[in-house]
Amino acid sequence: MTTYRIGEAAALLGVSVDTVRRWIDAGRLTADRDRHGHRSIAGADLAAFARSLGDDPDAGAHRSSARNRLRGIVTAITRDAVMAQVDIQAGPFRVVSLMSREAVDELALEVGSPAIAVIKSTTVVVEREDAG
Repeated sequence: MTTYRIGEAAALLGVSVDTVRRWIDAGRLTADRDRHGHRSIAGADLAAFARSLGDDPDAGAHRSSARNRLRGIVTAITRDAVMAQVDIQAGPFRVVSLMSREAVDELALEVGSPAIAVIKSTTVVVEREDAG
């Protein structure tokens, strides 16, 4: 069974170590202590918790078939006469979107704005890093 230390869980969830500790202390996330007294989280428990974080009560209001939503902050915008490139940092992930300049203006996007990258794709490649 895969287990994660608090720092690893925080990195996977895109939050601070302190946030994970608070979730554990509040009973929102289950953790056990190993033989050295370090807290560890079972992979299945972390996956269930991560899924619960994605259950946004406002998601139904979007009326969209897209299920992949990454909340983040706009870090860069490059505009030309017709198109724009918008960079969003969502936790440890950089998401780049190409859209019309008109869309950027209508959304009033600027560097520092909160944004949600909504992703729908017919192909998603899944990789697994080797431990070690």
